[in-house]
Amino acid sequence: MVEPMAIEAALEAERMQEEGRVERRRVAELDLQQAEYDASLAERRYAACDPDNRLIAAQLETHWETALRRVEECRTRLAAMDTPDPASPAPDLEGLAEDLASAWHSPGVTTQARQQLVRALVADIVADVDEAMREVVLTIHWRSGQHSQLRVRKPRSGEHGCRTPDEALAVMARMATRFPDADIAATLNRMGVRTGQGKTWTAHRVGSIRKVHGMHGYRSAEKDGAWLTMREAAAKLNVTNHAIRRLIGDGILPAEQVVPGAPWQIEAHDLETDAVRAAMATGNRPRHNAADGQIPMFPDT
Repeated sequence: MVEPMAIEAALEAERMQEEGRVERRRVAELDLQQAEYDASLAERRYAACDPDNRLIAAQLETHWETALRRVEECRTRLAAMDTPDPASPAPDLEGLAEDLASAWHSPGVTTQARQQLVRALVADIVADVDEAMREVVLTIHWRSGQHSQLRVRKPRSGEHGCRTPDEALAVMARMATRFPDADIAATLNRMGVRTGQGKTWTAHRVGSIRKVHGMHGYRSAEKDGAWLTMREAAAKLNVTNHAIRRLIGDGILPAEQVVPGAPWQIEAHDLETDAVRAAMATGNRPRHNAADGQIPMFPDT
């Protein structure tokens, strides 16, 4: 009789291999989407260019052609994933049951061949739930008349392979009461974090996940004025967002981010500091002290 645990180990290896193949295809599809967007953008830029400006037009045309070549490369790579390799030898189905480990991992064995092997060995599988241990109990009845048991952890309610990453939930929890869903979605996209289905974030998707996990949303009426966004701080000082960003970069205005890439948060009372007032009085322009002994360009006469 074939050792039942060998079948179990082989099935787990096959599952991991299939997950890897699906992930590689997903990455290839995302690359194709990005390449198509880049090509469309390059085309629009070329179309908007003044044809009399030949130098710029030639550069934009070159960028467009490069983007189109990348689209073709991505499509070719994606198509190759769906095309079976004709050089792969056909498996010997008659000898598959003689040595399970060698047959399962031999070169050229397809998923269909492995499925046929499992059907030849397994009569049926009975599933039960052990609530006390929170495990799913699988009883495998082999065609030889024997049986074996396999226990796997029972998933919790709502737990599945497409669940929202913990990193995304942590960002939502920290930003939800201070920023609208659109800002949270933009932050997650800048971080490269995807949804459980591998999609980019939108305000609607953030709102749906936030409600499922009981996170309170952003409402401007609930803000107590203690924390300000960059736009709100700029409005209070009657300057541009760029000026606020420069104050933050120069260390004049304290600010913090929930996570790198998130919008800046500024405490309202920090706008009243002497350093900020002095910077506003000088137009927030850098001041250079004359070096000792330096001869002025235009000396007084």
